Amino acid sequence: MTMVTHIPRVAWDAARAFVIMAEAPYFEDFADQVWRRLGPDIHDALTDTRARLADNLRRTGGDRRVADIERGAWRVRVEELLRARPDLTDVVMELNSMVLRY
Repeated sequence: MTMVTHIPRVAWDAARAFVIMAEAPYFEDFADQVWRRLGPDIHDALTDTRARLADNLRRTGGDRRVADIERGAWRVRVEELLRARPDLTDVVMELNSMVLRY
């Protein structure tokens, strides 16, 4: 039986997972996995997300609109990555599952 992977769904799950982990106390471990598996560009984008979320928390006390914007940006970023590099789909799905382990 052939398994079909719905790239937009994987990208949406990744967007949610990456933003959750950007705010989590386990960020460094997750970011290290991102660096090793997806490379420095995605790692740097994740670090930038963390900085924007922290800055927003300081400025507004936690306005969730910034997290929503970050999730949207991550969905697009990951979907473009997976369309260009479908071989990374399993890697992204494994990173998504890390959220459940923390």
